[in-house]
Amino acid sequence: MWRLATGLLVLMAALLAFATWAEAALHPGWAWVQAFCEAALVGGLADWFAVTALFRHPLGLPIPHTAIIPKSKDRIGDALATFLRENFFTPSVVARRLEGFDAAGVAGRMLTAPADGARRGRVRRALVALARQLAQTPAADALGERLKAGVVRRLEGLDLAGLLASTLEAAVAEGRHWPVIDSLLAWGARTLDAEEPALRAMVEARTNWLLRLISLDERVADEILAGLRGFLAEIATDPDHPVRRRAEAALANLIFDLRHDPETIGQVEAWKQALIANPAVSRWIEGLWAQARSGLAGFLEGEGAGRLFRQLGEALAKDPALRTAINSLARRAIVGVVRDHGDSIVALVSDTVKGWDAETITAKLETAVGRDLQYIRLNGTLIGGSIGVALHAILRLAGV
Repeated sequence: MWRLATGLLVLMAALLAFATWAEAALHPGWAWVQAFCEAALVGGLADWFAVTALFRHPLGLPIPHTAIIPKSKDRIGDALATFLRENFFTPSVVARRLEGFDAAGVAGRMLTAPADGARRGRVRRALVALARQLAQTPAADALGERLKAGVVRRLEGLDLAGLLASTLEAAVAEGRHWPVIDSLLAWGARTLDAEEPALRAMVEARTNWLLRLISLDERVADEILAGLRGFLAEIATDPDHPVRRRAEAALANLIFDLRHDPETIGQVEAWKQALIANPAVSRWIEGLWAQARSGLAGFLEGEGAGRLFRQLGEALAKDPALRTAINSLARRAIVGVVRDHGDSIVALVSDTVKGWDAETITAKLETAVGRDLQYIRLNGTLIGGSIGVALHAILRLAGV
């Protein structure tokens, strides 16, 4: 377009020169062409000057009020930022524009729309790729660190002594401590059977030679073993055995100490802090985020994600209350983002424009509107020529 506008201007200059010669040498009628070309040349040159003065100094001459855009780029950046703030990034404007937007309905139609296998596969692969890319970003690593710090804070704030007391209290109230005691008794009986040779050897070692000579050591060992087996059997078969009651009383005392005894509470707290400081626990906490990242990608790759999306879309289509709630939540979220970060966004626009050099902003604006500006030059040339013919006709009618 620049070549066309400039070429038309050159053509008008050439025709003006020819028409001026032809009027005197050939025919007076060429005065009409002369009037058209003269006015067209003036109009074209005036518009060329105006268009050029927006972006640079015409012919490189430092004429006042030229190269307007490069000189005013900071003001343009501020004006653009103000325009965006007042017309797009104001919470009231955004809320008003979102009143009729059915975000839930759009999401529901997208989730329930039929799609062939190839399209569904492309969508799933895109989601998986997006999830993996997001999982590898610095923001994801920062989120993992926040997760770890949050877990550690929750563990440090946990009342472990109170939790243990409540757990034991519930177990005792429901009688779930008796199977544990029965298991311990059964373990004691098995251990006694397994260690019988060692016990007999211990009795023999502590018996003098005379008693061993008459085999009294073996009878002593038999009596000891039989007494221990009988004692364990009595405890196991008698629900009201004193040992059981003492064990229950010991549990009650432990529960009380876990709730009220500062020394016991301090010991449990020390155990908890030692557990948190254990490197194995730290590695386990770090592994939570890694498992979550891999689990998300695995979920998207499986059929479960497709079923979940379809079910969510169907729920959005059938439940007006759910759609209303989601639309309200979406509007509040978007308005909240604009309220909290709108100034930062428009400041980014302003700072970006201010950071451009004169050549950059000139090139960008010329690329955006340069074609229309060349049309202005064409129109100026043609309209100027038409006005020149009209003025010539008026002067001829007036007898000038």
